[in-house]
Amino acid sequence: MELSVEQLTAGYPGHLAVDSVDLTVPAGQVVAIVGPNGCGKSTLLRAIARLHRPDGGTVRVGDADVWQLKQRQAAHRIALLPQSPQAPEAVTVAGLVRYGRHPHQGLFRQWSREDERAVREALEATGVMELADRRLDQLSGGQRQRCWLAMVLAQQTPVLLLDEPTSALDLGHAVEVLGLVREVAAAGRTVVMVLHDLGSAARYADVIVAMRDGAVLANGPAREVVNAALVRELYGIEADILEAPGDGSPVVVPVVAGPFTASPATGFPLPRPHSNAGTA
Repeated sequence: MELSVEQLTAGYPGHLAVDSVDLTVPAGQVVAIVGPNGCGKSTLLRAIARLHRPDGGTVRVGDADVWQLKQRQAAHRIALLPQSPQAPEAVTVAGLVRYGRHPHQGLFRQWSREDERAVREALEATGVMELADRRLDQLSGGQRQRCWLAMVLAQQTPVLLLDEPTSALDLGHAVEVLGLVREVAAAGRTVVMVLHDLGSAARYADVIVAMRDGAVLANGPAREVVNAALVRELYGIEADILEAPGDGSPVVVPVVAGPFTASPATGFPLPRPHSNAGTA
């Protein structure tokens, strides 16, 4: 299903976090929201997920305004993986993934074969079936993140919202998780994720949405919107934009202000002062 956000405005007392944002994401696409800390990325995601009531605008999945639905109905359309999810103590991987089926349970609908099948498919899709009986707190960071993704996949919503799904992961695990996100979209789901790494966003997302001070500065394919001017406006730094071998996606290389020399005390690089020798 298509996700459509129109003129969405949201904030907190005395602070406008999201200012009249428009966003359309067709089914099967991955959108990455990027921007500096505090620009409104997570608030936008929470407003879409019905966790932060907007001050104005609409959020639609298909033909339904999610803020007009009951909570359980909305949970059949949108699933959110927050930045730092917390699991019950000593929960197993299978137990965690079963939580994704909670919106499908009710007074007259208890655990079913359909639920079991959804859990099994989510475990298989994320490659954690062999970990099903392991405790979550015994796994590596990359394994745990795949398990959390399995939980939101088990919810079987057409739209997935992922808030910094690669935070605290090393490069190998981050690539693994982002590759999984691409597979999820290829299966027909709509994915919107918040990322801090502009390079990863450019490589793995179909569309980049760049935000600053609650507003959208750029919205489009990475090759069209990622440039030195955008990096400067977002992060206040100079950068060279190169093309990645193979697919030509933009690679952001910050310009070093150097030259640098190592600090004898710490070993960390420090700017080397320019010499005035030979000048009048």
